[in-house]
Amino acid sequence: MSRRNIAKKRFPQPDPVYNSYLVNMLTKRILKSGKLNLAQNIVNGAFEIIRAKTNEDPLVIFEKAIKNASPVVEVKARRIGGSTYQVPIEVSGFRATNLALRWIITYSKQRVGRSMAIKLANEIIDTSNEIGNTVKKKEETHRMADANKAFAHFRY
Repeated sequence: MSRRNIAKKRFPQPDPVYNSYLVNMLTKRILKSGKLNLAQNIVNGAFEIIRAKTNEDPLVIFEKAIKNASPVVEVKARRIGGSTYQVPIEVSGFRATNLALRWIITYSKQRVGRSMAIKLANEIIDTSNEIGNTVKKKEETHRMADANKAFAHFRY
């Protein structure tokens, strides 16, 4: 096997408007059918709504929302001797951020509202204030891991 075939971990480029990796990751997860311009307009529109509603820097609120939505532990199914156990494992920093972004986008899509920018802005504001569905999902994940603490010795 040659050296060229080994893939390197690729890190995202910072966003051109806010110069933030997190904003770029959010844009890439909203992306559908390769329409990057539309995804950037949604994110920029959401950040403008956040600035108008809170009179604060939207980047600070977004980072606070990501911090509030990032789980510390999650459960993973592990098959041992014919039965499947939900084994609690610690979440790495990158995966925690990824899950937080995914949950924010999922629950903002489920909201009722006129445009995706409005729904995304409201979900980010709610998550930064530690209310809303994204925070409930994080707490549910933690409860599940706590309930299955007895199987922690099955960790990989």
